[in-house]
Amino acid sequence: MRAVFIKCLSAMLTLVILSCQNADRPVTSPDAVEFIQTYTDSFIDLYTASTEAEWLANTRIIPGDTTISSQLERANNALAAFTGDAYNIKKTKELLQNPTEITQTQERILKTILFKAGNNPATMGEVVAQRITAENNQMETLYGFDYRVDSALVTTGEIDQALRELTDPAMRLKWWEASKAVGKELDTGLLRLRNLRNSAVQGLDYTNYFQYQVSDYGMSSDEMMTLLEQLISEVWPLYRELHTWVRYELAEKYNAPEVPEMIPAHWLPNRWGQDWSALVEVEGINLDEQLKKHPPSWIIEQGEAFYKSLGFTALPKSFYENSNLYPLPTDSDHKKNNHASAWHMDLQEDVRCLMSVTSTPTYYETVHHELGHIYYYLSYSNPRVPLLLRKGANRAFHEAVGSLMGLAAMQPPFLAGRGLIDQQDYPDSLRQKILLKEALNYVVFIPFSAGVMSHFEHTLYNTSIDTSTFNSEWWNLKKQYQGIVPPYERGRPYNDAATKTHINDDAAQYYDYALSYVLLFQLHEHIAQEILQQDAHATNYYGSKKTGEFIRSLMHSGANNDWRQLLKEKLGSELSAKALVNYFQPLMEYLKKENEGRTYTLPVRIL
Repeated sequence: MRAVFIKCLSAMLTLVILSCQNADRPVTSPDAVEFIQTYTDSFIDLYTASTEAEWLANTRIIPGDTTISSQLERANNALAAFTGDAYNIKKTKELLQNPTEITQTQERILKTILFKAGNNPATMGEVVAQRITAENNQMETLYGFDYRVDSALVTTGEIDQALRELTDPAMRLKWWEASKAVGKELDTGLLRLRNLRNSAVQGLDYTNYFQYQVSDYGMSSDEMMTLLEQLISEVWPLYRELHTWVRYELAEKYNAPEVPEMIPAHWLPNRWGQDWSALVEVEGINLDEQLKKHPPSWIIEQGEAFYKSLGFTALPKSFYENSNLYPLPTDSDHKKNNHASAWHMDLQEDVRCLMSVTSTPTYYETVHHELGHIYYYLSYSNPRVPLLLRKGANRAFHEAVGSLMGLAAMQPPFLAGRGLIDQQDYPDSLRQKILLKEALNYVVFIPFSAGVMSHFEHTLYNTSIDTSTFNSEWWNLKKQYQGIVPPYERGRPYNDAATKTHINDDAAQYYDYALSYVLLFQLHEHIAQEILQQDAHATNYYGSKKTGEFIRSLMHSGANNDWRQLLKEKLGSELSAKALVNYFQPLMEYLKKENEGRTYTLPVRIL
């Protein structure tokens, strides 16, 4: 009886929300209200079961044990069958054909329902089932893989540490090769996934899987690729300076007989060359030593304290009870996905993080980033946002908020205020190093994400490229957009692209991160100039309730808005890399001076 009462109350509340939020469309179709409520009731149960199964599959990986993978497959098949149900698709299309009879919120919900159906249309039921099985198999292969160096088992964390710290190029090559070994195992699986993903979405008239994912932004593939090229062009002059500086610095560091025209991939401190910031040590800010004094749990507590200082509430007790936050013991009988992530289990109050927190600067930033997602979830989990619109204004907004808070937590005044570094006036040389280290993260990432990753997946899903040319395509793009080359010719049987987790389990969406980095600097510039009146390079968000109010104003409506209008309303501008370029403008003069007399090997313009 109580459950019936709650459902009736929920339906009434939904009717009130959908009717009142849209004064420009006062007529609300009872048919639309009933369909949306019925759909939502079924969807949330299936979504929660699927997410729980995904959580288990990511936190308890036992090679050879099919129990968990079978449970995941059943849950995902049930959700896919519902979202792709022929009646749901037919009814949604019918309701969308009469826009004057539905509210703007209802229209957004119905378009969300149709988008969810796009990946799982009932007309392609057999293909969808095969795709789900293939995705689960690929995930097991990827996360259950045994990495080895000289026959000894190593973890991905150890690989990352080795690439950050080793100075012998021969040893670096061993560890870099170990990081790419899994690609051979993922080769045919990626090809099968490409074909199944494309076939599934074509059942609802999408051209291919890449175009399907891009459509969530209200854009065509061509519009997205044009935007990405614009962003790369905007940052290219600075990236060209960074590339030249790094070539010469690394040639000296590794005692190379000559400076290479392009950067050998194994010289860089990141498996994929997406983040070069470890190349710069900022002496005088001993964050590593300070963090080692504290247990990993302290870092999470500090992250929560930051958000509370901005006016956000404490994390739910269930967050700490249900999250998986720390590395597994070395003698554990299972593995887990070590890629940090935030989870909204039931689109309500059950929020969790999957991390492997250690007392390092990297995880200090990561914790603040992932909690940004968690507080985004909690912000739009309110009665004014229907369950089906509880997501970011667009996918990039979610990442932008997380990255914004990660950036804020690493600025010197913030760290000094938390007692992690000395509070003092730092010399210009130190400030320059901090800015250089940041650029080697944020600027370097744009050509990788908007260039290499997005163009590879665009080609993958838009053409008939197969395993014979996967690696040549990958390295051609790496050279074009990043000026990075492999240590030696790597054709078949290598598949270095597939070693990037997102290509397997978060496909055709990596441009989200490129857009989010651009957006985060737009948000940061606004907060620094308009709210804090502080230098954008030396801010301290901690305790600023006005900053918290601004951030919540971006988050509380979820996807119940037009993201372009939201951007213009809050920032007065469209999506652009200009704020990012502005932030790093002081670095240009320094780099040009450092690069005097050096040979540039990247073109003046990327286009």
